[in-house]
Amino acid sequence: MTIDVSQIIKITGARIDICNDIDLQVADFLGGSYKFPNPLKAEGEIYNNGKSLTLSVHITGKMETECARCLKPIEVDVDYTVHELLSRAEDNSGTDDDIIIDGYEVDIDAIAADNFLMNISGKYLCSDDCKGLCPTCGHDLNEGECGCDNEYIDPRWQALADIINNKE
Repeated sequence: MTIDVSQIIKITGARIDICNDIDLQVADFLGGSYKFPNPLKAEGEIYNNGKSLTLSVHITGKMETECARCLKPIEVDVDYTVHELLSRAEDNSGTDDDIIIDGYEVDIDAIAADNFLMNISGKYLCSDDCKGLCPTCGHDLNEGECGCDNEYIDPRWQALADIINNKE
């Protein structure tokens, strides 16, 4: 979604309301894959504060990813807010934190995608008590035990295990 800001660029206090869909498609980040089967909803505004433009948009929707423990596909709510300052390259009035726009158009999709990556959780779980996969055979432990012997103790921790066993 591209927004033309030429109508508000020179009028302090002017604003453009945003109520549209954002199509992010697929995002791969830090080993995770995030799919968006439906467009996300974007509601907010672009406001001329006199020095620059302020973009404030609330983004909501659903995404598909995998459980971090058992790798089952899950659907997760997306809900974050974008607050960015926008400056035109010709104006030289912005700071280093501003997003520089070329001309009079703002690409909301690109800004929303960048902010999505800053707002994702480190991991998503299918449930808080997900048991994950067996480290030996890969069986989903939520479906029952697999029969593997998981009593192996890393030799570096054996001394600690001996101390714990002697106290019992």
